[in-house]
Amino acid sequence: MVNVHTARAGRVLALWCALGWAAFALLPWYLSQNLSLLSSMAGVFGDADTASGLVQGLRHGRPWLFTGALGLGLASLALGLLPAGRAQGRLLAAGAGLGLLGLLVSGFAIGATGWAFEALNSRFGELPQGQYGIGLGGALVLLSLLVLLGAGLARMGAFRGDVFVAAAVVFCAALLALFVALPVLRALSSAAFTEDGALSATAIVERIGNERVWGLGCLVGGGRCGVAWNTLWLALLTAAGTTVMGTALALLAERGSRRLARPLNVLALLPIITPPFVVGLGLILLFGRAGLANQFLEWAFGIEPTRWFYGLFGVWLAQMFAFTPIAFMIVRGVVQGIAPSLEEAAQTLRASRTRTFLTVTLPLLKPGLANAFLVGFIESIADFGNPIVVGGQYAVLSTEIFFAIVGAQYDQGRAASLALILTVFALGVFVLQRRVLGKASYTTVSGKGDAGLAMPLPTPVRRGVMGLALPWLAFTLVVYLFAFAGGFVQTWGRDYTPTLAHLRTAFDLQWGEHGLVWAGSAWNSLLTTLKLAGAAAPLCAFIGLLIAWLLARTQFRGQGAFEFGALLAFAIPGTVLGVSYVLAFNVPPFELTGTGLVIVLCFVFRNLPVGVRAGTAAFKQLDPSLDEASAVLRAGTFTTLRRVVLPLLKPALVAALVYSFVRSMTTVSAVIFLVTAENELATTYIIGRVGNGDYGVALAYCTVLIVLMSLATAAIQALVGERKLGRRAA
Repeated sequence: MVNVHTARAGRVLALWCALGWAAFALLPWYLSQNLSLLSSMAGVFGDADTASGLVQGLRHGRPWLFTGALGLGLASLALGLLPAGRAQGRLLAAGAGLGLLGLLVSGFAIGATGWAFEALNSRFGELPQGQYGIGLGGALVLLSLLVLLGAGLARMGAFRGDVFVAAAVVFCAALLALFVALPVLRALSSAAFTEDGALSATAIVERIGNERVWGLGCLVGGGRCGVAWNTLWLALLTAAGTTVMGTALALLAERGSRRLARPLNVLALLPIITPPFVVGLGLILLFGRAGLANQFLEWAFGIEPTRWFYGLFGVWLAQMFAFTPIAFMIVRGVVQGIAPSLEEAAQTLRASRTRTFLTVTLPLLKPGLANAFLVGFIESIADFGNPIVVGGQYAVLSTEIFFAIVGAQYDQGRAASLALILTVFALGVFVLQRRVLGKASYTTVSGKGDAGLAMPLPTPVRRGVMGLALPWLAFTLVVYLFAFAGGFVQTWGRDYTPTLAHLRTAFDLQWGEHGLVWAGSAWNSLLTTLKLAGAAAPLCAFIGLLIAWLLARTQFRGQGAFEFGALLAFAIPGTVLGVSYVLAFNVPPFELTGTGLVIVLCFVFRNLPVGVRAGTAAFKQLDPSLDEASAVLRAGTFTTLRRVVLPLLKPALVAALVYSFVRSMTTVSAVIFLVTAENELATTYIIGRVGNGDYGVALAYCTVLIVLMSLATAAIQALVGERKLGRRAA
């Protein structure tokens, strides 16, 4: 069996090596901002803008690219001349490492006009030729070298000799380093520099060690607390509230009335498919100074309208609407996975339903509850849209960072210092979650069939769950009815005549002499958003579940840092992440600013943690004996993952796909600095309309987005399907 796997792995590695050589010789090495891929392919043996790496090195004065070819050559020799073993592994790792090091060092050291650093220019003299950002050819060569590096480590005995696991760890670690750690560190490093660019050990302390950040005035005499304490308190309230409400909705959907399951799923997921400012607008229409609630209180009791809603309560309520669906999706998959036989065993021992729920069902929900709390906490501290709309005088770190970047002060160092606090908060709750879960086992899905019936909720629990969930869902419906009514009336607050004029302005279709004319002003932004979000969703789900599998099924050095790296993008406010991408990817070797690709990458790694957490919670329920049984039947690791594990992860896969797609469709802060005229997104179009006071068109557009994302969510669930656990339905 070992020889079969070794031979198969050798063939796969030979294919990767061949891919690297083909990319080096036959694909454009650099990314052209003005030409499409097909146009660039036509000049792969031509000028310096479109030539392959081989032609660049031979004809256009860029010999440093041959370090990649040298790495591929050593790897080819290892695969062709040496048997699988430590000697082959050492040569593979040395060749791939040399190629990666040479390409990356030269990529960062050489810019578009020559040396990127003046010290190199003084030391080695001017370069006659610079270079642009890496394109398809360079990316595939780097990918091939990463896979070969992982294979070399496996052949040397790391990762238990499993080539697929080693390559997956190296690949995912490289992605996290390049698209999370590099841009974040690039932005956060400015916290240690003064305004004139000098390195200062006290710069961070001077920027954040003040009462505005850490003050406790709210506890000692009617003052205000610092923004750090405000952020922490709000995040704890939101994480606890969303976890409780998401659990109640999940229990009601899976263990409550079947008649309520479908409408409950629709209403529970409605906030997640809505642009963030729509919920704030709906809440303001209800509870703002001129909202219906204040108008009723003034009419019925003579109470003067105030701004009582703006502040901590308003932000918390808006975040509850926004983040409860995430907790619902995470916990629901865990509820589905609980084995009925465990509950039946407790009841056979004469335990009541209530005792069974408290001692068996609830403890088995712990991975889902812990992951839902973690995601809710990190989402809250990184949230920008809700605090800016309904926060009033209640300042939090994300809004402080925004004003430090775009305000009149433009203090990037202060923004980076405040972002460091968010990172520390995220790291703290991450460590706490790991200690709560510990090393306990939560396995409930094994290779043995379980045809038991899931235990109905005990009467007290069912009443409590319904008492929480049903009013919340009714409240959700009311908020959305008020929010979107504004898109179909003439002028909200003055003329309530029903009209479709706003919808026609955005999405008008006309028939001209040359055929169908997309006359509406919003078509371009909608189609661009659908294209980019559709590309990001499967990538995000694939990488997220792959990382979750590596964390749950493998042990390797640096695993804790690897897991935190996967969560780091959530700990950084979207505005800071967007600025980080601009700073990191505006120059070679990864010159992506202004392209649609940088927006897709921002979508993927901004939303990656949800796929990781949902997958981690699901993997804790799967018995490792399933993997072992597949290995006994001579299946490789990749085959086991594809044919055994993945079908049991359908709830986590749906959560990752749905969340990534809808958040990509509705995100604002993370991409506000990345959009261009060619790549305008739906949310930036809506913000522009709101800024012009055209609320009707903005709300009509939001309605169209909700309909489209509802259809997309249903399509994803139908395409992925339900996992089959061999259990009877009640």
